[in-house]
Amino acid sequence: MDGEARMSVTDGVAELVLDRPAKHNAVTPAMARQIWEHAAAIDADDAVRAVLIRGAGERAFCAGSDLNALAAYASAWHFRNRVEYATAIRGIRKPVVAALQGWTLGGGAEMALSADLRVASETMRLGFPEVQRGWVGGGGASQMLPRMIGQARAARLLMLGDPIDAAEARHLGLVEEIVPQAALLERARALAGRLAALSPVAVQSVKAAMRMAMEAPLSAGLAYENEMNVLCFSAGDHLEGIRAFNEKRGASFER
Repeated sequence: MDGEARMSVTDGVAELVLDRPAKHNAVTPAMARQIWEHAAAIDADDAVRAVLIRGAGERAFCAGSDLNALAAYASAWHFRNRVEYATAIRGIRKPVVAALQGWTLGGGAEMALSADLRVASETMRLGFPEVQRGWVGGGGASQMLPRMIGQARAARLLMLGDPIDAAEARHLGLVEEIVPQAALLERARALAGRLAALSPVAVQSVKAAMRMAMEAPLSAGLAYENEMNVLCFSAGDHLEGIRAFNEKRGASFER
């Protein structure tokens, strides 16, 4: 098999690995289908409470779609109906941590934007080079990036297509932390583990509320936030949180 997207689950964390290191983990159509299947399985499995997505090897998180595969579509209609893997990551209801290293380009950068927390190694180079090759990305960058960093900054990245380093990505707010390459996986796993230990109702509700903030006017977002809060109280996890506070111990959210 020419690469795969594989998944394992440990202690409530699903680790999704883009495993094609010889090609900078570029995504083939078969890998895209696997990503969709894993995303659906993650949301369906109550034992999974957080997700870590990473690339195999050390040279890349993901260099985007395999260019030869893009050239092989029979028609524009077939391309329109492709499996869009960044959209699959963005659709996961559970919290997603992305561990970014080396080349993080095109669809790979769109997967990174689709995560909730991003940790980068010092080697990361993030970019959207599609315009330099004659097309526009189809995994959400033109819609997410202006909302995340503003119109002018997004225009520079998307219209010129030049990659930026980890320090600039952090300055723009596109990554939350930069760590040495040797510490990347450990740090990303630690963050995913912390998320998995939280109330799944609470953490998924706050994710849903934040996603609503990207799309809705303030009044609608505030109303939605309140409904998410009511959902959390109806689930009852807040009672364990209060008990843990009063007993001066860490909360244990079993579900």
